[in-house]
Amino acid sequence: MALELVQALAKTELDDHLHMARLLMLFEAHSGRSNKPVEGVTKLAKLDFLLRYPNCLERALIAKDKSTEPAHIQEFERTTIESKMVRFRYGPWDHRYRRWIALLVGKGLLRAGVEGRTVKLWLTDAGHDVAKALGTSTDLEDLSVRAGLVARTFGSMSGSGLKDFVYATFPEITNMRWGDPITI
Repeated sequence: MALELVQALAKTELDDHLHMARLLMLFEAHSGRSNKPVEGVTKLAKLDFLLRYPNCLERALIAKDKSTEPAHIQEFERTTIESKMVRFRYGPWDHRYRRWIALLVGKGLLRAGVEGRTVKLWLTDAGHDVAKALGTSTDLEDLSVRAGLVARTFGSMSGSGLKDFVYATFPEITNMRWGDPITI
């Protein structure tokens, strides 16, 4: 039974759909119908870091002197990390972001553009519709609420400001070697 559970969790982690759904809800929370883009893949990664790791979101909210109650973090989420990110030059990173962005663009749910050296990412009308539908599903409701909390609390920060905040709030990341899995 235990091996079957581990295999099921591993399969879930490798499923692009789970990650794309989370990102769609994060984009929706960040921009809503105003269509304000997420400016930079690095910024997206930092926002997603806080969404993927509820224990880290809690710590980041405390660092910002915000209540952790709206995050509705369950006890089991404080010690369980189901998605792996690794230490990268600019902090937490998952090597699959560019893949997920390409898949979302290919499905017509996301638009991507480049301004200077910055990748800008916007939801399409179809992307907004899918993100809203995902956010109202019972299984993803908590994740949708957290996406809103992440976007409201940290979304206005610049990519480098968010990187600096993550390093200041999670100093143990700075001592990790590049490419090491993050375990906080």
